[in-house]
Amino acid sequence: MSSEAQGGGRVLVIEDEPDIAALIAYHLTRRGYRVETASTGREGIAALAREVADLVVLDVMLPGISGLDVLRSVRSEGPARDVPVLVLTARRSQDDRILGLELGADDYLTKPFSPKELLLRVEAILRRSRQAPLESGTQVLRAGTLYLNAAASTASLDGEPLNLTPTEFRLLQAFLERPGSTQSRRRLLEDAWNVDRSVSGRLHTRTVDMHVRRLRAKLGEAGNWIETVRGFGYRFQPSPDDP
Repeated sequence: MSSEAQGGGRVLVIEDEPDIAALIAYHLTRRGYRVETASTGREGIAALAREVADLVVLDVMLPGISGLDVLRSVRSEGPARDVPVLVLTARRSQDDRILGLELGADDYLTKPFSPKELLLRVEAILRRSRQAPLESGTQVLRAGTLYLNAAASTASLDGEPLNLTPTEFRLLQAFLERPGSTQSRRRLLEDAWNVDRSVSGRLHTRTVDMHVRRLRAKLGEAGNWIETVRGFGYRFQPSPDDP
């Protein structure tokens, strides 16, 4: 089922409950998005193979292939591996929320949810995925053998390209822009996630923690340069031994 509207991006909703899928599609279409729905994980993966969406709204509890398995598959390979994903979970499923963020979801929304909150999350995710990189006085940012080209939206470590999602790229740039500075989770939400102060307080800072964990893993030993400042946020502190 597809709903066409002018002015918005394409959103794929993977949800097996017809009433919830219809509710989401209705409100997104009213806001100007083109919406396609899929009721199973296999249908969702097939829909992404036909056309990469601008955003996926993905329920965790799906028949057959679970939503987390869909997310794992999407992030592993293919042209849709960088598509932003908003995960829907049951309020009691904290482990699912955490695992979803670890697998690369950009945010999560717990059921039951209000249409207003859904639109808030969708618009925040799309805004940061579409925005140009953070403004910088230099085109290339560097720490040791870690390079980030803001203009080209590329990053490399030890001469090898880094496979970063748009969210991870902007998070790394936020760190490289301010080496040695302690940044709060809210500051990172506002800068790397491109949400304003009125919105950042309503988004869960767990999202920042999980993306920092994924970014550290992709950076290998250089991931140790991202230091946790307990109770506050993070600080990017390259090793003084690196040129």
